[in-house]
Amino acid sequence: MLKEKIQEDLKSALKGGEQEKAGVLRMLLSSLQNRELEKRQRFAKEHADAKPEDLQEKSRLTDEEIQNAVAFEVKKRKEAQEAFLKGGRPELAEQEGREAVILQAYLPEQLSEEEVRSLAALAIKEAGAAGPKDIGNVLRILMPKVRGKAEGAEVSRIVKDLLS
Repeated sequence: MLKEKIQEDLKSALKGGEQEKAGVLRMLLSSLQNRELEKRQRFAKEHADAKPEDLQEKSRLTDEEIQNAVAFEVKKRKEAQEAFLKGGRPELAEQEGREAVILQAYLPEQLSEEEVRSLAALAIKEAGAAGPKDIGNVLRILMPKVRGKAEGAEVSRIVKDLLS
């Protein structure tokens, strides 16, 4: 499972003296733990009679949920990097970029722009989209296929280009 790989990589980073990587992985594991707690609370509310071991089992994050969390953290890093560059803080922007690279190792290989365009063209055909007003319908079909493999903003931009 992906979470165990992250934990093993944290141990390796600590043993190898890679402080930056260890810090990023600690933050990621903390984020995952918070998501598991939220999931456990939702399950407990829906199933008041559930046993504690059931709660523990049902609150475990799937690899897909973990990848979504990692993608969210990467997106935060990239947004911070842009903000730091605009604010004249290149050293902080560089740090955010390095952290994003560390996190991206836990995501599936990203689709190229051509691959996204090809999938978008198929989704447009499937949705019967004729113009910009149909972007929402196309994205509803396309996003589940590219989730975790392409950034939403990039996918949206490509769909807009194809429908214009």
